Amino acid sequence: MRQSWTDDRLDDLSGRMEQRFDKIEAEMDQRFGKVEAEMDQRFGKVESEVRDLRLQIIETDRHRQTEFNSLQRTMIQVGGGLLAANTGLMAAVIGLMITQL
Repeated sequence: MRQSWTDDRLDDLSGRMEQRFDKIEAEMDQRFGKVEAEMDQRFGKVESEVRDLRLQIIETDRHRQTEFNSLQRTMIQVGGGLLAANTGLMAAVIGLMITQL
């Protein structure tokens, strides 16, 4: 025999469905809350690592700049020494040529 759907039965069904949806929504909120907290923690670690890498890059750049400046200073000193030695050698050659005339 077929049962008829009365307003009371429909209201009861609607109430049970609403309770189940509320329960599912609460579970999803709880799970998403955990996922969100975990993501915040992981992104915090990533941000920290990126900050550390930036500091390392800056420090490496400073070190390389210091090395470059030192190399540049050495090249200028060697060049000046070669120029002075070349000038002295040229003076000696010219002096020798003058004395031979």
